Amino acid sequence: MAKLLAGKFGIVTGGGSGIGRAICNRLADHGAKLIVVDQSKKSAEEVCASLKSHDGAKHTAFKCDVGRSGEVKSLVDFALKQNSGTPPHIVVNSAGIIRDAEFLKMTEQQFDEVVNVNLKGTYLVTQAFAKLAVESKTPQSVINISSILGKTGAAERVNYAATKAGVIGFTKSVAAALAKNGVRVNALLPGYITTPMTDAIVDKLLAAACAQIPMGHMGEPMEIADAVVFLASDWSTYMTGAALEVTGGLGM
Repeated sequence: MAKLLAGKFGIVTGGGSGIGRAICNRLADHGAKLIVVDQSKKSAEEVCASLKSHDGAKHTAFKCDVGRSGEVKSLVDFALKQNSGTPPHIVVNSAGIIRDAEFLKMTEQQFDEVVNVNLKGTYLVTQAFAKLAVESKTPQSVINISSILGKTGAAERVNYAATKAGVIGFTKSVAAALAKNGVRVNALLPGYITTPMTDAIVDKLLAAACAQIPMGHMGEPMEIADAVVFLASDWSTYMTGAALEVTGGLGM
């Protein structure tokens, strides 16, 4: 396999499970050195232990709540130490949570918790690492994991869909702000993907969801990860501000 990311250094938030874990595996397969970031240090360490290393590159784990600015600052300091002061070439914002509830019964806490991780966390991490890239004139690709629900809405996931719509708008706005600075910012909009998050959906609801997908089945995490590799690599150097849908046709 051609190593599309040889010599690149990357950060993946939410890297301890699901789509984030698959992204870490694919980036490492293509030669990137990674910091796997997760709220669970144990999960991040397990992922690190499973990753391929190239040319002596050592992957590391870091525990971080991306919705807390102090913890993100600690992540930045750690990242710079891991790469001799050079900021990451790749930043993947994959950290995300759900707090499902009927809209009229949804609590302020349930809304705030999802906003804090999914949207505020994306802002904090992107801003912190983009500043370093601009100051050091390091080319950087930021990939934000949104969702097709950010485009279509979701009656049963109002808080989640709202944050994912926010991530799309955030991505396009930051892409415009940083386009002349060598920082590319793109979003990926997964459809229904087989992850621990979707494992919690009962079979009846899952069948109904699959019936909406033109290709007739759910996607796999590695199919999202392959798209991340594309956006992280030199194959997409003329792309910024894009919202790339990987959905099996859902939401067309």
